[in-house]
Amino acid sequence: MPHSQTTMRRRDAEKPGKSRRRKAGSRCTVGLAPALANQVQRYAETVDTSISKAIAALVRLGLESQESRKREFFRRLKENLAGDDPHQQDRLVDEFRALILGR
Repeated sequence: MPHSQTTMRRRDAEKPGKSRRRKAGSRCTVGLAPALANQVQRYAETVDTSISKAIAALVRLGLESQESRKREFFRRLKENLAGDDPHQQDRLVDEFRALILGR
């Protein structure tokens, strides 16, 4: 005899005293150009994951790379200004930061 829906729900219900953790995260829908979608699909197949996880990984890698490039740029800028007056150096770095990052 098959179980009724109420029996299934009770069996799947949380046990008292235990709270179920939910993943905190938001879902986004993105539209990709066909050529880019094909590249993402090939990447997902290469790393044996879903397209959604592949997109998330590629975005994370891109953001990390961007931060890394910014740090490297400012490091090199400070190196090139090392012989200058420290106050002048800080002012120039702030000006470049404002120009590049809009801050």
